[in-house]
Amino acid sequence: MEQPSWEDEKYGTMKRAALWLVQVVGEGNLFTKAQLRDAFPEVAQIDRRMRDLRDFGWRIDTNREDLSLGAHEQRFVEAGQPVWEPGKASKKTGTVVTATQRRELLARDSHMCRSCGITPGQTYAGTFEAAQLDIARRDVQLPDGTTELQLVIECNRCRVGGRGLTADLAGVLGQIKQLSGFERGILAGWVAQDARDFSELEHLWAAFRSLPADSREQVKAALG
Repeated sequence: MEQPSWEDEKYGTMKRAALWLVQVVGEGNLFTKAQLRDAFPEVAQIDRRMRDLRDFGWRIDTNREDLSLGAHEQRFVEAGQPVWEPGKASKKTGTVVTATQRRELLARDSHMCRSCGITPGQTYAGTFEAAQLDIARRDVQLPDGTTELQLVIECNRCRVGGRGLTADLAGVLGQIKQLSGFERGILAGWVAQDARDFSELEHLWAAFRSLPADSREQVKAALG
Protein backbone atom coordinates (compact mmCIF):
# COMPACT_ATOMS: atom_id res chain seq x y z
CA MET A 1 0.00 0.00 0.00
CA GLU A 2 1.43 3.38 -1.00
CA GLN A 3 2.22 5.71 1.87
CA PRO A 4 0.40 9.03 2.02
CA SER A 5 2.40 12.21 2.52
CA TRP A 6 3.14 13.21 6.10
CA GLU A 7 1.95 16.71 5.14
CA ASP A 8 -1.55 15.51 4.23
CA GLU A 9 -3.70 17.20 6.91
CA LYS A 10 -6.64 14.83 6.45
CA TYR A 11 -4.68 12.38 8.63
CA GLY A 12 -4.52 12.81 12.40
CA THR A 13 -1.46 14.21 14.13
CA MET A 14 -0.17 10.86 15.38
CA LYS A 15 -0.44 9.33 11.89
CA ARG A 16 1.31 12.31 10.32
CA ALA A 17 4.05 12.11 12.97
CA ALA A 18 4.59 8.45 12.08
CA LEU A 19 4.82 9.29 8.40
CA TRP A 20 7.22 12.17 9.18
CA LEU A 21 9.52 9.76 11.02
CA VAL A 22 9.49 7.31 8.13
CA GLN A 23 9.72 9.80 5.27
CA VAL A 24 11.88 12.57 6.74
CA VAL A 25 13.91 11.17 9.64
CA GLY A 26 14.44 7.51 8.69
CA GLU A 27 15.02 4.53 10.97
CA GLY A 28 18.21 4.76 13.03
CA ASN A 29 18.55 8.53 12.66
CA LEU A 30 18.41 11.36 15.17
CA PHE A 31 16.02 14.28 15.32
CA THR A 32 15.55 17.10 17.80
CA LYS A 33 12.50 18.45 19.57
CA ALA A 34 12.99 21.69 17.63
CA GLN A 35 12.87 19.85 14.29
CA LEU A 36 9.69 18.05 15.36
CA ARG A 37 8.00 21.28 16.43
CA ASP A 38 9.09 23.07 13.26
CA ALA A 39 7.46 20.30 11.21
CA PHE A 40 4.19 20.60 13.17
CA PRO A 41 4.00 24.27 14.23
CA GLU A 42 0.22 24.14 14.49
CA VAL A 43 0.18 21.27 17.06
CA ALA A 44 0.60 22.36 20.68
CA GLN A 45 1.42 18.90 22.09
CA ILE A 46 3.21 17.21 19.21
CA ASP A 47 5.66 15.53 21.63
CA ARG A 48 2.77 13.71 23.29
CA ARG A 49 1.21 12.66 19.99
CA MET A 50 4.53 11.17 18.92
CA ARG A 51 4.90 9.33 22.22
CA ASP A 52 1.52 7.71 21.55
CA LEU A 53 3.20 5.78 18.72
CA ARG A 54 5.01 3.66 21.31
CA ASP A 55 1.69 2.04 22.13
CA PHE A 56 1.66 0.71 18.56
CA GLY A 57 5.13 -0.84 18.66
CA TRP A 58 7.16 2.18 17.54
CA ARG A 59 10.55 2.57 19.24
CA ILE A 60 11.64 6.17 19.73
CA ASP A 61 14.52 6.56 22.20
CA THR A 62 15.34 9.57 24.34
CA ASN A 63 18.39 10.02 26.58
CA ARG A 64 16.59 7.94 29.19
CA GLU A 65 16.95 4.89 26.95
CA ASP A 66 20.13 5.91 25.10
CA LEU A 67 22.68 7.72 27.25
CA SER A 68 24.56 8.92 24.16
CA LEU A 69 21.67 11.24 23.25
CA GLY A 70 21.46 14.85 24.34
CA ALA A 71 18.56 16.20 26.38
CA HIS A 72 16.78 17.52 23.28
CA GLU A 73 17.66 14.63 20.96
CA GLN A 74 15.67 11.52 20.09
CA ARG A 75 16.42 8.53 17.90
CA PHE A 76 13.87 6.88 15.62
CA VAL A 77 14.95 3.29 16.19
CA GLU A 78 12.21 1.18 14.65
CA ALA A 79 8.79 1.60 13.06
CA GLY A 80 5.82 -0.28 14.44
CA GLN A 81 2.28 -0.60 13.17
CA PRO A 82 1.58 1.44 9.99
CA VAL A 83 -0.98 3.53 11.87
CA TRP A 84 -1.96 5.50 8.75
CA GLU A 85 -3.53 2.38 7.26
CA PRO A 86 -7.23 1.67 7.97
CA GLY A 87 -7.72 -0.22 11.24
CA LYS A 88 -4.04 -0.14 12.23
CA ALA A 89 -4.42 2.67 14.77
CA SER A 90 -7.25 1.08 16.73
CA LYS A 91 -5.48 -1.82 18.43
CA LYS A 92 -2.52 -0.94 20.61
CA THR A 93 0.36 -3.39 20.96
CA GLY A 94 1.51 -2.08 24.32
CA THR A 95 -0.07 -1.39 27.70
CA VAL A 96 -1.05 2.19 28.45
CA VAL A 97 -0.20 3.22 32.02
CA THR A 98 -1.92 6.19 33.67
CA ALA A 99 -0.22 8.49 36.20
CA THR A 100 -2.17 6.84 39.02
CA GLN A 101 -1.19 3.35 37.88
CA ARG A 102 2.44 4.47 37.65
CA ARG A 103 2.39 5.58 41.30
CA GLU A 104 0.80 2.30 42.31
CA LEU A 105 3.38 0.29 40.37
CA LEU A 106 6.25 2.22 41.98
CA ALA A 107 4.81 1.57 45.44
CA ARG A 108 4.20 -2.11 44.65
CA ASP A 109 7.81 -2.55 43.53
CA SER A 110 9.18 -0.69 46.60
CA HIS A 111 10.37 2.32 44.58
CA MET A 112 13.44 0.47 43.35
CA CYS A 113 14.70 -1.23 40.21
CA ARG A 114 13.66 -4.85 40.42
CA SER A 115 16.72 -5.92 38.41
CA CYS A 116 19.59 -4.19 40.24
CA GLY A 117 17.94 -2.73 43.35
CA ILE A 118 18.94 0.88 42.77
CA THR A 119 16.57 3.62 43.98
CA PRO A 120 15.66 6.88 42.21
CA GLY A 121 18.38 9.51 42.48
CA GLN A 122 20.96 7.00 43.73
CA THR A 123 24.16 7.12 41.69
CA TYR A 124 25.52 4.07 39.89
CA ALA A 125 28.71 2.72 41.43
CA GLY A 126 31.81 4.48 40.14
CA THR A 127 29.85 7.19 38.31
CA PHE A 128 28.07 10.49 38.91
CA GLU A 129 25.01 9.27 36.98
CA ALA A 130 21.78 9.24 38.99
CA ALA A 131 19.28 6.46 38.38
CA GLN A 132 15.82 7.11 36.98
CA LEU A 133 13.03 4.59 37.42
CA ASP A 134 10.50 3.76 34.76
CA ILE A 135 8.03 1.06 33.79
CA ALA A 136 9.32 -1.83 31.71
CA ARG A 137 7.02 -4.14 29.79
CA ARG A 138 8.28 -7.70 30.17
CA ASP A 139 7.10 -10.90 28.52
CA VAL A 140 6.74 -13.62 31.16
CA GLN A 141 6.74 -17.34 30.36
CA LEU A 142 3.96 -18.85 32.49
CA PRO A 143 3.84 -22.43 33.82
CA ASP A 144 1.15 -23.36 31.29
CA GLY A 145 3.49 -22.47 28.42
CA THR A 146 1.77 -19.24 27.46
CA THR A 147 3.42 -15.82 27.49
CA GLU A 148 1.91 -12.82 29.27
CA LEU A 149 2.94 -9.16 29.19
CA GLN A 150 3.57 -7.88 32.72
CA LEU A 151 4.81 -4.55 34.08
CA VAL A 152 7.86 -4.11 36.30
CA ILE A 153 9.83 -1.14 37.61
CA GLU A 154 13.40 -0.89 36.33
CA CYS A 155 16.05 1.80 36.12
CA ASN A 156 16.99 3.34 32.80
CA ARG A 157 20.08 1.11 32.46
CA CYS A 158 18.35 -2.19 33.19
CA ARG A 159 15.27 -1.33 31.14
CA VAL A 160 17.37 -0.79 28.02
CA GLY A 161 19.47 -3.90 28.66
CA GLY A 162 16.36 -6.01 29.25
CA ARG A 163 14.63 -5.24 25.98
CA GLY A 164 13.63 -8.39 24.14
CA LEU A 165 14.12 -10.63 27.18
CA THR A 166 11.43 -12.99 28.43
CA ALA A 167 11.15 -13.65 32.16
CA ASP A 168 10.91 -17.40 32.89
CA LEU A 169 8.41 -17.80 35.74
CA ALA A 170 7.98 -21.47 34.91
CA GLY A 171 11.74 -22.00 35.24
CA VAL A 172 11.88 -20.21 38.60
CA LEU A 173 9.02 -22.29 40.01
CA GLY A 174 10.68 -25.43 38.71
CA GLN A 175 13.96 -24.59 40.44
CA ILE A 176 12.16 -23.87 43.72
CA LYS A 177 10.82 -27.43 43.68
CA GLN A 178 14.44 -28.69 43.58
CA LEU A 179 15.48 -26.80 46.73
CA SER A 180 16.07 -28.50 50.03
CA GLY A 181 13.89 -27.49 52.97
CA PHE A 182 16.73 -25.39 54.41
CA GLU A 183 17.35 -23.55 51.13
CA ARG A 184 13.63 -23.04 50.62
CA GLY A 185 13.36 -21.47 54.09
CA ILE A 186 16.19 -19.02 53.35
CA LEU A 187 14.64 -18.03 50.02
CA ALA A 188 11.22 -17.60 51.65
CA GLY A 189 12.76 -15.17 54.14
CA TRP A 190 14.34 -13.08 51.37
CA VAL A 191 11.07 -13.05 49.44
CA ALA A 192 9.04 -12.04 52.53
CA GLN A 193 11.39 -9.12 53.23
CA ASP A 194 11.79 -8.35 49.52
CA ALA A 195 15.46 -7.77 50.32
CA ARG A 196 18.69 -9.58 50.90
CA ASP A 197 21.80 -8.31 52.67
CA PHE A 198 25.00 -9.28 50.88
CA SER A 199 28.15 -10.00 52.86
CA GLU A 200 31.34 -7.99 52.42
CA LEU A 201 32.87 -11.04 50.74
CA GLU A 202 30.07 -11.11 48.16
CA HIS A 203 30.49 -7.37 47.51
CA LEU A 204 34.22 -7.96 47.07
CA TRP A 205 33.55 -10.77 44.59
CA ALA A 206 31.25 -8.48 42.57
CA ALA A 207 33.92 -5.76 42.56
CA PHE A 208 36.56 -8.27 41.40
CA ARG A 209 34.40 -9.47 38.52
CA SER A 210 34.03 -5.90 37.23
CA LEU A 211 37.79 -5.31 37.07
CA PRO A 212 39.69 -5.33 33.75
CA ALA A 213 41.77 -8.44 33.03
CA ASP A 214 45.14 -6.93 34.07
CA SER A 215 43.68 -5.83 37.40
CA ARG A 216 42.13 -9.26 37.97
CA GLU A 217 45.56 -10.81 37.54
CA GLN A 218 46.93 -8.53 40.25
CA VAL A 219 44.17 -9.62 42.59
CA LYS A 220 44.99 -13.26 41.88
CA ALA A 221 48.64 -12.60 42.65
CA ALA A 222 47.72 -10.86 45.90
CA LEU A 223 45.67 -13.87 46.98
CA GLY A 224 48.67 -16.13 46.34
